[in-house]
Amino acid sequence: MIAISILNRLIVATVTLLGVAAIVFVLLRIVPGDPIAMMIAPGASPADIAALRARYGLDLSLPAQFGVWLQSVLMGDFGTSISLRRDVLELLLGRLPATLELAFAALIVALAVGGAVAVVGTLFRRTPLEPAIDATNGVLLAVPDFVWALALVLVVGVFIPIFPLSGRIDPTLSIDFFTPFYLLEGLIRFRLDVFFDVAAHMVMPVLALALPLATVITRILKEALLEAMVQDYVLLARLKGMSELRLVLQEALRNAVGPALSLTGVQFTFLVGGTVIVERIFAYPGIGNMAIDAVINRDLPLIQGLVLVFGAIFIVINLAVDLLAAALNPRLRHG
Repeated sequence: MIAISILNRLIVATVTLLGVAAIVFVLLRIVPGDPIAMMIAPGASPADIAALRARYGLDLSLPAQFGVWLQSVLMGDFGTSISLRRDVLELLLGRLPATLELAFAALIVALAVGGAVAVVGTLFRRTPLEPAIDATNGVLLAVPDFVWALALVLVVGVFIPIFPLSGRIDPTLSIDFFTPFYLLEGLIRFRLDVFFDVAAHMVMPVLALALPLATVITRILKEALLEAMVQDYVLLARLKGMSELRLVLQEALRNAVGPALSLTGVQFTFLVGGTVIVERIFAYPGIGNMAIDAVINRDLPLIQGLVLVFGAIFIVINLAVDLLAAALNPRLRHG
């Protein structure tokens, strides 16, 4: 059943990704502005302009352009960036690891903070501390990631300069990376100076991305825990003398984690999309920052490649969350 479900989801995901690519492809070509006009030098002849348009396939009809582009993508050729004059796939693979490190670090922090606050709120239910936790979480829930980013820049970047304001690593550090995963490679190679420097550059963007997600996790997980705490199996464990902390962590949490996990997967896709603004604020060299430059420069091949990458990430994350939820829930696993 799981194999059939995965196959069905992959088919639907492929069709969805193709549809998104087609819509974006058409929209990019009907909006005002000509990307070739941003590339030509002053005094270029009509023949030079025509040659440049032919080079990027912009002289063909819209269906023909889409057909050529789709055929190239299926063969692993995402085209050449108009603004950077480099292979699009090479650019994406070079920037994607930075964004993935940022997103997964933010996810870990959000799970730790959101889970801890939800457990504390459950332990102190029906006490004066519970409404205080709920009210604070409700206020923080309304603060978007870019506001957190700007606040962190002002507080721990300018007023109290603790962390670096921009970039991914100090350029004065001497190391030749074998992979684009700087944080992981620094740890594996025991270059603690590199690891801590990369981590210091990630602190502010990670917090800006993690805090909004942590508030969502807190609300959903706390509601699920409160519902689980009145179930018969928890009441039976309480009669056996189990402590309140063990009741929450050992009995209620494993049954309440399902809804929170599903929502976290959905929210994580928005977190990856949120890296666009946060990376721009901190000048972080990920695909989010590159996406803004691509839109500004009307770099059609690069924008199309970015859309496919973001779409593929969303599909993989949702599929992974569904499989994990099925593995944790016997009813879903055997349904």
